[in-house]
Amino acid sequence: MKFHWFHGMPWPHLPPDFRDRSNSVWVDVDSRYYDPIVGHRLYHEYLDQMEYAEQVGFDGLIVNEHHQNAVGLMPSPQLMAAALARRTTRAAIIMLGTSLPLYNPPTRLAEELAMLDVLSGGRLVAGLPVGTTMDACFAYGANPATIRDRYREHHDLVMRALSEPEPFAWNGEFSKLRYVNIWPRPIQQPIPVWIPGGGSAETWDFCAEMGYSYSCLSFDGRFHAEEVLDAYWSRLAELAVPFNPYQGAVNQTFAVAETDAEARERYDPHLHYNWYVGKHLDPRWANAPGYTSERTMRESGAATQAPPTPEPSFDERIASGTLIAGSPESVTEQVEDLVKRLRVGHLIGVFQFGDMPTELTNRNTRLFAEHVIPRLRHLWGEYVDHWSPTPLNRPEAIGRDQTESKTSEQAETLELAGIN
Repeated sequence: MKFHWFHGMPWPHLPPDFRDRSNSVWVDVDSRYYDPIVGHRLYHEYLDQMEYAEQVGFDGLIVNEHHQNAVGLMPSPQLMAAALARRTTRAAIIMLGTSLPLYNPPTRLAEELAMLDVLSGGRLVAGLPVGTTMDACFAYGANPATIRDRYREHHDLVMRALSEPEPFAWNGEFSKLRYVNIWPRPIQQPIPVWIPGGGSAETWDFCAEMGYSYSCLSFDGRFHAEEVLDAYWSRLAELAVPFNPYQGAVNQTFAVAETDAEARERYDPHLHYNWYVGKHLDPRWANAPGYTSERTMRESGAATQAPPTPEPSFDERIASGTLIAGSPESVTEQVEDLVKRLRVGHLIGVFQFGDMPTELTNRNTRLFAEHVIPRLRHLWGEYVDHWSPTPLNRPEAIGRDQTESKTSEQAETLELAGIN
């Protein structure tokens, strides 16, 4: 079993009356809510939290791409991945993901993936989503009617650029390039690919065709995720793809404490902020016309949008499966049930949410790493994970101690020069 640490990097300082004063947390959110001085400190706190997750034993560190919103401050996951690659040495760097249709030319993404794979020593996982309708269609102006065709062409170009050693020409519908010859070249051949999605039938077929791992990003709870993943595994069986739990992943929010009562007391206020902010999405941005295919709408019942729901209580979150919380023993029991029901080999944990401070985030992370991971690591041991990196064993890798030493030397030099 593999355990990964996801960071959404939310903005934690929206005012109590934000919902009354703003249409949405996405697309047209007032940028004056953002303070770049505070943001400077926040980026470093968030990166420190991810580095800590590697120290205590998580297998992968996950970043993602969002635009024009206050719930995910990573318009460029490549920048976050580069920072992590320099300050970590063991964990996979999982970009879940980079929105393929938004790159013009797509070879820019191929170059950046190759750079990151080399910089990290072969620790990169490429997550390649279509992108949310808020990000791709409204924030970046992608045509929803052609976005999936553009995605497929960009995918084919990027994958060929990463693997083809000879220069080649590309004459596609959306990209026309006389010379494709990326430098540098990636260490991994191929770089593992995960495809994040919310239940698109076409995505399941794509994963089966290409041999990619599917990441079910379900924020409606593990019971909804179970429906999606049951359909995914059934579709792979129909297409004669042998079952391997590592070809599937799911995200889950965790709140771990010494006791169940302490979990409720310490985490509930931050869950409230997370819901208060993250659920304030204007329906206009939720699904651009033409973005969801007719096939997916028919098979998933997604033709109409669900009405807004009131904020759930702490117990209702647990009952619905949107939250796994409690003592390490309670959480271990819930996680084992989750991964066996969903049949996934990759668990994507959300340990920081809303306005949760670093101290509590790290405690949540540490308790899970020390008391849950060792008890469940054996799960799916009979299967081979083909979707994780095989990094170089580099004794010269720049890790935390060396980097901190260099930072101290630089600070001393600046002080001697009279620069604060």
